[in-house]
Amino acid sequence: MSARKTRLPFANAWFFPAAALYAAVLLPWSVLALFGLLPTPAGLLSPLGHAHEMLFGFALAVVAGYLLGPQPLPLILSLLGCWALARLGWLFWPGAWWTVVAAALFAGGVAWNVVPRFLGAAKKWRNQIVAPVVASLALLSAIASLPLPLELTPRLMHEALLLLAMLLFFMGGRIIAPAVAGHMMSQGHILDARVQPRLEGAALILLGLALLSNLLPWALASQVSGFLLLSVGLLAGVRLLRWQPWRCARRPDLLVLLLGYLWLSVGLLLFGLALLTTALPLSASLHGLTIGALGTLTFAVMARTRLIYRLRDANARPWIHPVAVLLSLAALARILPPLLQLEPFPWLLLSAACWSLAFLLLAVLLWQTRGRFNHKP
Repeated sequence: MSARKTRLPFANAWFFPAAALYAAVLLPWSVLALFGLLPTPAGLLSPLGHAHEMLFGFALAVVAGYLLGPQPLPLILSLLGCWALARLGWLFWPGAWWTVVAAALFAGGVAWNVVPRFLGAAKKWRNQIVAPVVASLALLSAIASLPLPLELTPRLMHEALLLLAMLLFFMGGRIIAPAVAGHMMSQGHILDARVQPRLEGAALILLGLALLSNLLPWALASQVSGFLLLSVGLLAGVRLLRWQPWRCARRPDLLVLLLGYLWLSVGLLLFGLALLTTALPLSASLHGLTIGALGTLTFAVMARTRLIYRLRDANARPWIHPVAVLLSLAALARILPPLLQLEPFPWLLLSAACWSLAFLLLAVLLWQTRGRFNHKP
């Protein structure tokens, strides 16, 4: 009898729990440290440090877990170790040589194993967008771990956020569209507008132009970026409406994905408006993308991926999907107070508490389903 071929483990089995726990701890820690209620590590002395870990710590771990797929366990643990060492180094010894090396090894390792699978794998240029986006995120992650001039850091963070927005926009067409179409077909309806290639292509081109204009130092370039982001936000909204989300009322897993995509549209609109007018604070508007879109979509993808892989049913644990509403509350608690001129402290605490509770509960789900395979509860 021939030996049975060993099945490679999926990277998300390790990276998703690490990302969920890190998200649950990082945000309340940074908020409480900001008000002197907890000791402040060197990496969180400024809001830019918090943004760094949100994008290159939490978000990049989710990207790695989702896109790496099945890999040899030594490789997964090596990359996870580099990620953890880079997080520890950034928090307590930012700029140290070993922090930079760990961040570069993690980012480079992810890019080395992800980019070749997508580069040239499809004939249409839209379907190859993952490769340059992941490569660019990896490069920015390595650069951001260096001791940079303070005036360069916000621009670099905006570039990373726009790259993640591009990835979310693209992956929405690959995750949400077929899932909604499959559900509608089971209900006797046909969804004609799925990927919507022309709309997707236009949005990706506009986001690419926004990435370029964001690098330019002129005031006019900021206005151009604002107009481009407004246009993409509107296109994302049109795409969402053409998916007919009202037909998914009985599928909470799909509703959470659609809620995250709604936040992507809103977040891009807010970002664009903040660049075009001083009436909308930029720091507040960015949370539509970071907490609303990035938080909700990563939450939904991590929960849905684990439930489908382990239990073959995205709604096998129905309690987890309403938890995503906490992330919308967290986003609103960061966006509305500056607009309404409210005292920020209680709203910051509320936002951090909602975010942290959501990802703690996600970590509980990931733990509960860690050893279950292919059977329903």
